[in-house]
Amino acid sequence: MSNTGTWMQRVAQDWLVLQLSANSGAAIGITTGLQFLPILLLSPLAGLVADRMPKRRLLQITNLAMAVPALVLGLLAVTGAAEIWHVYILAFLLGVGSAFDAPARQSFVSEIVAPEDLTNAVGLNSASFNAARLVGPGLAGVLIAAFGGGVTGTGWVILLNALSYIAPIIALRSMDPRLLDVPELTPREPGMIRQGLRYVRARPDLLLILAIVFSAGTFGLNFQMTSALMATEVYGKGATEYGALGSILAIGSLSGALLAAGRSTTRLRLVVGAGLVFGVVEIAAGLMPSYLSFAVTAPLLGLSALTLITAANSYMQLNTGAGMRGRVMALYLMIFMGGTPLGAPMIGWIGETFGARWTLIGGGLLTVVGIAIPVLMYLASVRRRNPGALGSLVEAPHFALVRGRE
Repeated sequence: MSNTGTWMQRVAQDWLVLQLSANSGAAIGITTGLQFLPILLLSPLAGLVADRMPKRRLLQITNLAMAVPALVLGLLAVTGAAEIWHVYILAFLLGVGSAFDAPARQSFVSEIVAPEDLTNAVGLNSASFNAARLVGPGLAGVLIAAFGGGVTGTGWVILLNALSYIAPIIALRSMDPRLLDVPELTPREPGMIRQGLRYVRARPDLLLILAIVFSAGTFGLNFQMTSALMATEVYGKGATEYGALGSILAIGSLSGALLAAGRSTTRLRLVVGAGLVFGVVEIAAGLMPSYLSFAVTAPLLGLSALTLITAANSYMQLNTGAGMRGRVMALYLMIFMGGTPLGAPMIGWIGETFGARWTLIGGGLLTVVGIAIPVLMYLASVRRRNPGALGSLVEAPHFALVRGRE
């Protein structure tokens, strides 16, 4: 329920920004950037909090913290008092709640299931998220139109999202804590954030994953903005068709998540391959001549994107020590989502300067280049360490030493 509300607000918030800014792609980019900026700024602290505080309690707090900005923005829009700077501030505050919620939520999965089921659980978690993504955007488009369209219609949809946060709070309170596999909380000591950074720096495989998700997250995964600009500027469509694009995209995303749930292991080559395919499909989507052909390409875009996201997520969790998982996942999310404040305004500017199609074409090109360079660097490192691994994307031989130290 809450994920459905979140996707409804994403569509409504972007549509609200378009209404308030005369269809400005840069304004959408700024809004998206501000919403993800706290992840870039606060993720190291949020990861430390996730390692030192019971995650079940922390998640209840963060859900409440995300409900309040949604409630305020919805009321402002419904009453007709909303201005673009209101959206900027409240998007930032919503991002603060998300920054503390994300690492706790990601690492909480490993407390619910046994290690051998973690890959499947990450996939099912993504399937649940993308089932909501399948329903939310289309429902938002219909409801915005039903509530009269324009600013007022977006406000009612955002208010529904504020109410939806009640669902996870109730679910978390209903859990039996005796059935959770809760690791011992990390005691407070100096330099804990630096410990997490040193841990990742000593792992070339984790660094490669971070480089890949940075490129994809910064330049490629800007679907909110790119879909809005393509729907309105290229194909001349309205809120309903824009919302439908999000649901169509989620068909592929849900398929990718369900495929991920069937995998028992995740390899580096899967992460790399999915990232490169995603970049190529995004370039192709930007070249589509009609709304229909763009909609047909959208599921392939969602499938490749979710394969990349779930593979990278499960690899990071499965190959990280329990005592470091909160901090490592926070760094992962900081790199993955924190690049959006850098990439979204830039992609928005590209769209305004060169046309909406280049938000996808340029994003895809930058994604492919941004993945290819660190992969070549990683392979060169593997060859230096293990000459017999020439030409293969394999795990580096340092793994046994790292795991031995753990």
